[in-house]
Amino acid sequence: MRILILGGTVFVGRHLTEAALEKGHEVTLFNRGRTNQDLFPNVEKLKGDRSSDLEALKGREWDVVIDASGYTPSQATAAADLLKDSVKRYIFISSISAYRDFHEKYVDESYPVGQLEDETTEEVNANTYGPLKALAEKQLEEVMPGRVLNIRPGIIVGPHDPTDRFTYWVMRFGRGGEVLVPGKQDRPIQWIDARDLSKWIIQMAEQEETGTYNAVGYDEELTMKKFVDALIKQNPNAEDRWISDQCLLDNDAKPSSDLPLWIPVSEDHPHGFILASNKKAREKGLTFRALENTIEDTRKWFESKEDTDMRVGIEPDKEATIVRRCK
Repeated sequence: MRILILGGTVFVGRHLTEAALEKGHEVTLFNRGRTNQDLFPNVEKLKGDRSSDLEALKGREWDVVIDASGYTPSQATAAADLLKDSVKRYIFISSISAYRDFHEKYVDESYPVGQLEDETTEEVNANTYGPLKALAEKQLEEVMPGRVLNIRPGIIVGPHDPTDRFTYWVMRFGRGGEVLVPGKQDRPIQWIDARDLSKWIIQMAEQEETGTYNAVGYDEELTMKKFVDALIKQNPNAEDRWISDQCLLDNDAKPSSDLPLWIPVSEDHPHGFILASNKKAREKGLTFRALENTIEDTRKWFESKEDTDMRVGIEPDKEATIVRRCK
């Protein structure tokens, strides 16, 4: 296939490019040319800005476009309007954040999506991110009816992850000692390795699939205890110290920033996480590598970086103080 990737050099886009090339497809990248331009030297690269300059895409044809960098409906529909007569299908990387809420334990693709009070807003923040993705899905279908594939991942992890949400835990357990672990041991958690996601998206492109699919792991429910056990197996000098939501909140521990992958149980998040069903995607061939593989590969990647400053994570002194107070 001839595949156009909008983005293609950062995290998911990078893995998508690698997955497509591994299958022997002809890949073109369209981006601003600012990041990781040394990657993929033999791949055609078109420069432009999807928000203001799509000139380089005019007069070209591809079998499929994969939109790995669209956050607003206007970005997505501008590309779709230009490409609707020159590509067969449009694959949009959306998010399970598109759903209205997560009161149900594992929402499926039929669950209602969030809506914006002002559908003209272009501001992407914690409140608008999901509804903007949902609106983009809707408007893409209006531009290219019956030719759109919406992929809704949850948290995406693995090598080259810029968020450090998963990486924090890998490296924290690697340091050893008493490790503060938030919430209940049986709290369900969920993510997908970017490489598994990318391989499957290319497979879906090859199969000419359309529709909407959640793309989350695993075959069986993953709990925080199973994750911690896998980390300790690789780092036997680490000791898990489980601290309740309430004691963490009483001691000013900040969800997500201090302790990534932690969402305190509440009326809005009764299960302590955002969880989606992957049944439909697994029926279309989505598979998952072993958790231990993702942990080890993430560690190796992070240790190979020049910049090893962590973007999230609790300060050691604060962690030790909370562990002492909450024992």
